[in-house]
Amino acid sequence: MSFFERVRARAIAIDSLLCVGLDPHINDLESPTAASAESYCINLIQKTSEFAVMFKPNSAFFEAFGADGIRALENVIKAIPKDILVLLDAKRGDISTTASAYAVSAFEKLQAHAITLAPYMGSDSIYPFVSVKENGCFVLCKTSNQSASDFQTLSVSSTELMYECVARKCDVWNVNDNVGVVVGATDCEALVRVRTITPTIWVLAPGIGAQGGNLEEAVLAGTCAQGLGLLLPISRGIAHAEDPKAAAKSFRDAINVARRKKVANSNRATSKLTCKTHSIAFIRMALQCGVLKFGDFKLKSGRYSPYFFNTGLFRTGNALAQLGRFYAHTIHASGLEFDVLFGPAYKGITLVASVAIAYSQLYGIDIPYVYNRKEVKDHGEGGILVGADIRQENNRVLIVDDVITAGTAIKEALLTLKCVDAKLVGVCIALDRQEKVSPTDSQSAVSKVQDDLGVPVLSIARLDDLVAYLSEKKGDKLQLEQIQTYHSEFGVDNTLNR
Repeated sequence: MSFFERVRARAIAIDSLLCVGLDPHINDLESPTAASAESYCINLIQKTSEFAVMFKPNSAFFEAFGADGIRALENVIKAIPKDILVLLDAKRGDISTTASAYAVSAFEKLQAHAITLAPYMGSDSIYPFVSVKENGCFVLCKTSNQSASDFQTLSVSSTELMYECVARKCDVWNVNDNVGVVVGATDCEALVRVRTITPTIWVLAPGIGAQGGNLEEAVLAGTCAQGLGLLLPISRGIAHAEDPKAAAKSFRDAINVARRKKVANSNRATSKLTCKTHSIAFIRMALQCGVLKFGDFKLKSGRYSPYFFNTGLFRTGNALAQLGRFYAHTIHASGLEFDVLFGPAYKGITLVASVAIAYSQLYGIDIPYVYNRKEVKDHGEGGILVGADIRQENNRVLIVDDVITAGTAIKEALLTLKCVDAKLVGVCIALDRQEKVSPTDSQSAVSKVQDDLGVPVLSIARLDDLVAYLSEKKGDKLQLEQIQTYHSEFGVDNTLNR
């Protein structure tokens, strides 16, 4: 079995995602000795084993006692029941023969099953630990410490932050099902973004409790649709409890409540919290790509807007792939049932293709798609539609477009689809501007399409998500004020306060 096959088996067998941290801080010990550290950890193991998928001894606290500490660490690992995984928290980060020596130490001498690693030196610092599929690792990706943003949130391209690049690399390195990532539970937006990039990779999410991470939010953001893929390490919250066994059970049960909610939501709309976090992540990516800009822009309507949104500027393979995943997540989370995706020419062509690819990658569902030509083709196969055949038995169509300004493009698409007896069941757009159709019409463009066509309109993000993003960021007060002023004149009432 691969390392994560064992993790999955244990998690399912005991219905838990709890990882118990073994951190023998010297102030918590009866005496400042290795022997005391050993008895402290063994006591925790005995009291919490039935709830633990994994134990995570922190190597540093044992190394601080020298040779006696290493012997104590060996004894602690030996005391862990054989069906429970051991993650050595050592954060190694070297290469070549040095990395190989660290691997021998962790897996052969100490008999741990996995280790935490730092990826700064690239794949050379990872492969020596995962060449054997039974051995695993969790790679530092977006950590929970305050200075994590010194490097981890730097932009490495117009579309990607450093930690996102690490997550993508880990997905590539995970050929033996034994590479996971560390993403702090204190940053649910990062959990969402990593889960979007790597839908099935296992995530270790420290930071619950003393560091301020919210357990339910972390579980909703970090688990995969099946309620797995996430381990929450708890150390002080259990060790400092009056009854460590009861505390471990309480954490396990709280995690499971959130897991059940996540699984229940996998076939219908996700929680408001998860949707909001996902929308903010999309806003951030749109800004990084220059798709969303601030300034003074004249719109088709003649209005002057303090912001402009143009999906045509998602113009690299990586950017389009991320966009497709955001669309796919929004559609899948809605629970809307459909048979075919349709992309109105021209922008809708690349959009619908990217969404179909993302749907296959994220959910294993092979969705057919079709798009139209602007001009009827009078040679070859002819016709105005290109792609999947729309038949009576699979004629439920979901339109994928960028924005809705007046609904004209959607209505034109509907006329095209009616020619092949297609049934429109919904529309998904990237951004809902939440604006009135005209000065004399109090409805938003999206609401008008919903009412006129009788179908739901989904959106990855709305204007109020942009407002929420700017409200949380310091230094963007002028942009925020300009958007709020614009919305007070052209927006639908009360939409910025949902």
